[in-house]
Amino acid sequence: MDIPVEAVKELRTRTGAGVMDCRRALAEARGDMAVAVALLREKALAEAAKRADREARDGRIEVYVHPGNRVAAMVELNCETDFVARTEGFIRLAHDLAMQVTAANPRFLSPVDVPPEVLEEERASYRSQAAGNKPPHIVERIVEGKLRKFYEETCLLEQPFIRDPERKVRELVTEVAAQVGENVVVRRFARFELGS
Repeated sequence: MDIPVEAVKELRTRTGAGVMDCRRALAEARGDMAVAVALLREKALAEAAKRADREARDGRIEVYVHPGNRVAAMVELNCETDFVARTEGFIRLAHDLAMQVTAANPRFLSPVDVPPEVLEEERASYRSQAAGNKPPHIVERIVEGKLRKFYEETCLLEQPFIRDPERKVRELVTEVAAQVGENVVVRRFARFELGS
């Protein structure tokens, strides 16, 4: 199938993928732009997953101060090289994460960072709320559902992204890792609010 140069350029602009990858994706998708975008995204996410165990020691610290100077956040975002740390997509991600922390006020980075005593306290509270005349297996399903909601509210990587609530923050980080071709890790964050 003959792929028009304009279609390759458009796909490259939309995805940031290489010319040959765009050409192959369009050929495989028989010219359908939406299918080609999906194919490239799947390929990029699979490659990002392979790199997840590589060490990320470079990166940047991003600070966001909300207008009015009453609340601010600082985020450490790591990657493998200083070259990637200076790219526009990486800088934008760091800024968006600092804004996310300022706006959504997460307490933990991810579910594995929630202390066991906090988790057990939440479970006990949810069990007592769901108790009554429900069978134990139903109570446990309710508790697990409420825990997922707790993670979405309190864990940065599980929160819906403030600019696109359909995507979680961890998906955004994975997408940027796929685009830059390196492991990208949110190392830590801090939030400061006047008077608290």
